[in-house]
Amino acid sequence: MEKTGSFKAFSTAVLNRVKIMNTTEVQEIDDGLELARRLAEEEEGISRKPRGGEKWVIPTIAVSWSLFQLSIASWLILDSTYIRSIHLGFALLIVFLNFPLFRKKKFGLRFLSATKRIPVFDYIIALIACLSALYLVLDYEGITTRYGSPIPRDIVIGITLTLLLLEAARRVIGPALPVIAICFCVYAFFGPYMPDLIAFKGVSLNRFVGQMTMSTEGIYGIPLDVSATIVFLFVLFGAMLDRAGAGHYFIQLALSLLGGFKGGPAKAAVLGSGLTGMVSGSSIANIVTTGTFTIPMMKKVGYPATKAAAVEVAASTDGQLAPPIMGAAAFIIAEYVNVPYVEVIKAAAIPAFASYAALFYITHIEASKLGLRGMPKNELPVFFKTFLSGIHFMIPILLLLYELVIVRHSPELAAFHAIWLMALVMLFQEPIKAYIAKKPIGPAIKKAIVDIFSALASGARNMVSVALATAAAGIIVGVVALGLGGLITEIIDVISMGNVYIMLVITALASLIIGMGLPTTATYIVMASLTAPAIVTIAANQEWFVPLMSAHLFCFYFGILADDTPPVGLAAYAAAAIAKSPPIATGLQGFMYDIRTAILPFMFIFNSDLILHNISSWPQGILIFVMACIGNFAFASATQGWFVAGNKIWETPLFLSVTVCAMRPDAIASLVGLPHEQRYYVYPVALIIFGILYLMQRPRIPQGNSRKVRQAFGDF
Repeated sequence: MEKTGSFKAFSTAVLNRVKIMNTTEVQEIDDGLELARRLAEEEEGISRKPRGGEKWVIPTIAVSWSLFQLSIASWLILDSTYIRSIHLGFALLIVFLNFPLFRKKKFGLRFLSATKRIPVFDYIIALIACLSALYLVLDYEGITTRYGSPIPRDIVIGITLTLLLLEAARRVIGPALPVIAICFCVYAFFGPYMPDLIAFKGVSLNRFVGQMTMSTEGIYGIPLDVSATIVFLFVLFGAMLDRAGAGHYFIQLALSLLGGFKGGPAKAAVLGSGLTGMVSGSSIANIVTTGTFTIPMMKKVGYPATKAAAVEVAASTDGQLAPPIMGAAAFIIAEYVNVPYVEVIKAAAIPAFASYAALFYITHIEASKLGLRGMPKNELPVFFKTFLSGIHFMIPILLLLYELVIVRHSPELAAFHAIWLMALVMLFQEPIKAYIAKKPIGPAIKKAIVDIFSALASGARNMVSVALATAAAGIIVGVVALGLGGLITEIIDVISMGNVYIMLVITALASLIIGMGLPTTATYIVMASLTAPAIVTIAANQEWFVPLMSAHLFCFYFGILADDTPPVGLAAYAAAAIAKSPPIATGLQGFMYDIRTAILPFMFIFNSDLILHNISSWPQGILIFVMACIGNFAFASATQGWFVAGNKIWETPLFLSVTVCAMRPDAIASLVGLPHEQRYYVYPVALIIFGILYLMQRPRIPQGNSRKVRQAFGDF
């Protein structure tokens, strides 16, 4: 997203609010904010900034892409294959025009890394890549008649598309996804020459090209279809909210509500990040939006720099988990599992909200450790004034929620309706402000129109990485579909020795490692296509039923957690730049906070109650949610070493027992001989142990000023 204008306003507001008088400190914070902004821009597709007339080339293509996507969501009826092809064509066109071949000058050829202009070389490559993607549209009838028997032209164009797609992915995402895709392609051809355990009959060039570029089981598969029909509209809606100022409004609203409580800025960061998750869909963009405000404020009330940044990292990373508008991968889950999107929302609700509740709890623990207070009332925004100042942002959001959850329209239709309503809000917002301030209306109308078109361009730019990730990951999915699916299940079964617990640990670690170099969506697609069916199959072999939704959410969660996994987690680098803290230490601390989220997938794999599988009773659902929160609180206390006072060593196992009783009542009930229907009788045990722990720690609650507490527990 193009955050430059709003980012400068955020920076000024932060510096004014924290009242920093030292010029050196001001410069340091400015430098940190600038670095975080550059990281966000790189992730979101802003690389080249051409001058002169060329500066309009990329925005014009981007706006055209957004208008095309809005057209197919309303009046333009096209075959889904056409839509995928055109969608990919736009993405490739923008990538090769927007991203240079190298970030730094190589081989003495300056044009290979040009950022102030678009070299002729990249115009040519962009045109070839776009036409290769559009070949499916240009010769659709011919391709359908010769599927399985491609002619030489099909093979040349198919190979060209595959290679240029991998190069485009390298420019946008980095080398990890192309390298993984190339390994799978090599494996597809050289499978017969592999060791017996992983030997594969292999494929011919004709079959490979037909699968990847002439069908909807490779590059043009389900992930790209979801990107083209659903994800784009939600990303565009988020870009419009951001351009209109909703991100600033959400964090101000969070501060007005929570800033005065103990460790208030940290609590506001958690709430603000949850809200702006609807706006950005990106961990780094979320940090730049909310962390710009909250990190300096957290430092001001007493949080160490590393912990202030880590709280923002944990909150922003989990923004993609929060229903009803989750990350792009959530829509792909709906397609893979073949359920309405509202079912994904239902399944993700309890784990996501329990995770956020536990992060609130962790911020309170940290504030208690450090003896912190909230912000002075005179430095906080007034709640009702703040709420009313941006209530118009709530209208399109409420419409979106109404259509998704109540009316149950398709996600694309719900997003389209929210977009046109948001456009009306943007169109009238500035003129009304100008009228109230008694300023000229004409310039305000002009600014409103410019903001709308800027949002259209931002939405398309933001979609480039998603479109490329889904298309490139489609190569891996396509290779698996060539016949590797059953073989992969067998390999995983052998590696895990048929033990589903070991297999889950392997899947989690693989997701975290792969996710270091891939965006969340690509990580999910790769891991879900490889391991989700294997999880279900191997569990069934052990007479353990695992819903397919649980397996896909497992991959989804660990793909998101990879965003702050050291040493590569870019989210930690962005937050550390703002906080002026060590990036690795920030990432490690953020990961420690996110351990509370990491246990949830292991719990809902074996306790499908947590994803509300076959549960439709509201009281039952609320009971499960409350106990999930308590279990997560207990786990946070065990890992953070604090409840209402510092933990004794022997108290940690008791906290973990509360976690197990609250999140796996079925396992405890089975151990003591209770039937499955009576598993909820275990819940009182968790509450009793939790209550006993409180009574034991109550006499140890620290008394005295914050300096003594800091001396007792250090700077952490």
